[in-house]
Amino acid sequence: TAYEHAWEIRDAYGYRDFSDSAAQEQLRDFMDGRAWTHAEGALALFTQATAWLRRHRVLLPGVSTLARLVSQVRDQAAERMYRTLADAAASADAELPYRLRDLLAVPEGQRLSALELLRRAPTRTSGVAMSRALDRASTALAIGARAAQVQAIPANRLAALARYGLAAKAPQLAELAEPRKTATLLATARNLEAAAVDDALDLFDLLMATRVINPARRASREQRLATLPRLERASALLLAVNTALLDLLAAAAEDGRVDVAAAWAAVERVAPREQITAAAAMVEDLLPADDGDETALRANIASRYGVVRPFVELLAEALPLAATPAATELLHALRRLPELLRRRVSRKPLQPADVEAALVPALWRPAVFANRRLPAGTVDRDAYVLCLLEQLRTALRRRDVFAHPSLRWSDPRARLLDGADWLAVRDEVLAGLGLAESVDEHLAACAATLDAAWRLLAQRIEEAGPDASVRIVPGEGGRMRLSVQKLEALGEPASLVALRKTVAAMLPRVDLPELLMEVHAWTGCFDEYVHVGDLSTRIEDLPVAIAALLVAEACNVGLTPVIKPGEPALTRDRLSHVDQNYVRAETHAAANARLIEAQAGIEIAGLWGGGLLASVDGLRFVVPVRTINAAPSPRYFGLKRGGTWLNAVNDQVAGIGAVFVPGTRRDSLHILDTLLNLDAGPKPEMVTTDTASYSDIVFGLFRLLGYRFSPRIADMGGTQFWRADPPAGLPGDYGPLGAVARGRVNLDRIRTHWPDMLRVAGSLVTSKVRAYDLIRMISRDGNPTPLGQAFAEYGRVDKTLHLLAMVDPADETYRRRVTRQLNVQESRHRLARKIFHGQRGELRQAYREGQEDQLGALGLVLNAVVLWNTRYIDAAVRALRAAGQPVAADDAARLSPLGHEHINLLGRYAFPRPVAQPVLRALRDPAADDLASS
Repeated sequence: TAYEHAWEIRDAYGYRDFSDSAAQEQLRDFMDGRAWTHAEGALALFTQATAWLRRHRVLLPGVSTLARLVSQVRDQAAERMYRTLADAAASADAELPYRLRDLLAVPEGQRLSALELLRRAPTRTSGVAMSRALDRASTALAIGARAAQVQAIPANRLAALARYGLAAKAPQLAELAEPRKTATLLATARNLEAAAVDDALDLFDLLMATRVINPARRASREQRLATLPRLERASALLLAVNTALLDLLAAAAEDGRVDVAAAWAAVERVAPREQITAAAAMVEDLLPADDGDETALRANIASRYGVVRPFVELLAEALPLAATPAATELLHALRRLPELLRRRVSRKPLQPADVEAALVPALWRPAVFANRRLPAGTVDRDAYVLCLLEQLRTALRRRDVFAHPSLRWSDPRARLLDGADWLAVRDEVLAGLGLAESVDEHLAACAATLDAAWRLLAQRIEEAGPDASVRIVPGEGGRMRLSVQKLEALGEPASLVALRKTVAAMLPRVDLPELLMEVHAWTGCFDEYVHVGDLSTRIEDLPVAIAALLVAEACNVGLTPVIKPGEPALTRDRLSHVDQNYVRAETHAAANARLIEAQAGIEIAGLWGGGLLASVDGLRFVVPVRTINAAPSPRYFGLKRGGTWLNAVNDQVAGIGAVFVPGTRRDSLHILDTLLNLDAGPKPEMVTTDTASYSDIVFGLFRLLGYRFSPRIADMGGTQFWRADPPAGLPGDYGPLGAVARGRVNLDRIRTHWPDMLRVAGSLVTSKVRAYDLIRMISRDGNPTPLGQAFAEYGRVDKTLHLLAMVDPADETYRRRVTRQLNVQESRHRLARKIFHGQRGELRQAYREGQEDQLGALGLVLNAVVLWNTRYIDAAVRALRAAGQPVAADDAARLSPLGHEHINLLGRYAFPRPVAQPVLRALRDPAADDLASS
C-alpha cells in the first residue's frame, strides 16, 4: 500500500514521519517565522513548507493536511499583526483609533469619504493646486499615525497591509472586524502621510520649473532679442565713429600730433555729437555684464510671484522639513516668511534688517535690494520670496533640505547603514562585492590594471601602424587627442539571410490573447496575481481576466475591446474587480520573474548570451492628461509633457526590470535603481547605456557595486583619459599615448573616504537607500561633496579602462558587444511601440501608480511575446536540423525573437481557456508560405 511504501522510504533513507512531534514543532516554528516576516500568499508558503520538509527529511503529509496548517499559520500571523498595530495605535494616542475610523465617514456636504479625499493626488500644476496639496499633507499629518510605534512589524507586511487599505473602498473597510479595521487604517494612514508629502514636494519642484523658472527664462530671452535691433544700430554708429577716429590717427602718425578740433569735426561728419553720446549710453545700458543674463533672469523670476502667492505661507508651515547644517539658515528664513507675508509693505516697506540678507546671492541682489519701482534702501518682498524658493528647490534636489515622513524626498544620510547595523552585514556584503581586501591592495590592483591597459593599447597602436583605426592627433589648444574610426557593420552571410527568412515563414500565426494564454500554460505566470488583501481563495477563470487586462493595458486600448458580457470572466464588473485587487506592480514583477526564468531555459537563448550583459535605455511616452508625474521636453514631447520608461534588457532579450521617470531626467540618476531592483535573472556583470547616461561618479558607483559600466560615448577620442600612479617598479611611460593620458587619479582621496564608500555600497545593495537620492546628494548638480569627489576619482579608473577597450584597434569584440546589445534594446522598443498602439501611443494615466502599472503590463506582454517567439524559433531550428538542413550556430545566434508580423495585435479579442498539458503549435511550411505569397 501507499503507507507501506512510505514506511520503506522512511527506513531506507532515514526520513521521519510527519506525525513526529519534534518535526511538527520545528516545521511550525519555521512557518510561523516565514509567515510573520514575508508578505507572501498561501501557495508560496505551502511551497516553502514542502521544501523545508524535504530538506529535513520529513515524509510529506497529505495536501489537505499541509494546506490546513498553512491556513492556520497565516491566520495567526495576520491576527498577531492586527492586534499589534491596534495596540500601538491606542498606546500612542487614545483618540487615534477614533480618528482613523472617522476617515471612513463622509463629511457633511461631501460625496466622498475623508479617506477617499486623501487618496486623491494632485494633477494640476498651479499655485491653487499646490495649496490644496499642502492642505492634503496637513490633513494626513494631523491624523497622527506616525506616533504609533510599529517597529515590531516587518516593513513588507506593513506595506502589503497599506496596499490593501489604499485599494479597498471605504464601505468595504468599514465592514472589517476589529482589530483588523484599526490596523488596516493605521497602515494606510502612515502610507498616506508619506505619499501626501511626496506629492506636495513633487508638485513644488515641477511648478517652480514649469510655471516660474522656465517662463522667466523665456521672457529673458525675448527681452534680450527685443533689445538687439537698438543695440545693433547704436553699435553700427559707434563703429563708424571708431573708424573715422582710426583714419584720423593714421593720418597724424607722421608728425605725432592730433588736432582735437579736427578730431571732433571728423566724428561729427559721421553723426551729431548728441547722437553719438546717446548711442554710447545705449550700448552701456543694453550690453550685459558678465552675469547680466543671469541677473535679468532673477528679475523675471521675481515677476512670477503671483504663481507662488497662494501657497507660500502654507508651504512654510505645513510640511515636515528638516535641513543639514548647510541649509539650516535657509529653512529658518523660510519659517519666517509667514510673518513677512502678513506685513503690509505698502505702509511699512521691508528693510534689509528685516530679511536674511546673507542668504541673498549676488545674482539676486539687484532684484531684491535695488528695485527701481521701490523707495531706495528698501527690499522687494516678492523678489526675496522667490529668491528663497529657488534656493529651497535647489536644496531639496540636493537633499540639503529633506522631509520626514517621505519616500522620495527623505534624507539619504539617515538611511545609510551605520554603527552596529553596518557591522552586522559588512563582511557578508564586502565578500559578495569582492571588496574584502584592504584599500591599499585594492587600489594597487586597480592601478596595475590601468597601467597594463595603457601599455597594451600603446603596443597595439604601434603594431597596427598608419592603418590603425585609432590615431593620436592634435585637438583644441594643441592638446593631443584620439581620433577613432566608426565601427563598420558586420556583413550578413547568405546562409543567415536565408535562415531568417525560413524561420520567419515557419512561425505559426497567432492572436495576442492566444499567445498570452499559451505562455501562461507553459509557465503559470498568471498564478502570481494574488489578491491585494492576501486572500487564499481565487476567483474562477482568473487567468482569462488577467490576460484581458494585460491586453487592454499593454495595447493601450482600454477595457471595451476585451469585454464580453456573455462570459463571466470578461464582464466589466469582473475585470474592474480583478484590476483593482489583483493587478499591481508587485504581481507584474512576480509574473515577469517566471517569464525570465523560462527564457533562460531555452537552448537558442543560450546562444544569444548568458544573461550577464544588460542594457538600460529609456522609451519616451507623451502624457497628454493633467498630471504632476510628467514633465516638458520639446525635443521628445513637443508642446506636451511626458515621461520615460527606463527598462533593462539582458542579452537573452528578456526585460529584467524597469522604472518610470517623469520627463527626461538624466538616465544615469536612475539606472542603478533599475539594476538593484530586478525582477529576476542573474546579476548583470556588464551594463551598456547610451551617451547621455554617464558621469565619473556613476562609473565609480557601478564599479564598487560589481558592474562593468559600458556606455556608448559619442566622442570617445575627445573624452578625458586618466592615469594612476603605476605600481612600484614600473616606469609609467606610455609612449605617444602619454600626451593623451593627461589626467591623474587622486588615489589618496579615495583612501581617505574608502570606509564611507564601502558603507554606501552596502546601503545600496541592501536597498536601504535609493541610488537616485544618493547620487543627487553627492553630486550636488556638478559641485560634488568630498565623498562625491572620491567616487569620481574611483570612477575615472573604470571609465578609462572602458574607453581603452572601446578604442582597441586590434580587438573590436568589446565595442561590438556594446553596440549589439544597444541595438537589441532599440529593436525591443520598436516592438513595444507596435504593441502599445492604442490612443496614438500616448500614456493617459494621471497618477504615478497607474503609469507604473500600465507600463508594467507592457513589459510583461513584451516578455511574453519574446518568450513565445524564442520557443518557436528554437523549435523551427530543431525542425530544420532534423530535416537534414544545416544550421550554423553563428547564424542561429543572430536570429531575433523581436519580430511581430505573425502576431495579430488588432481587433476585438478572444481569450481561450488555459489547457492543462500544452503542446506547441504546428510550424508552418515555409515553402507553402512562399507559394502563397507568390
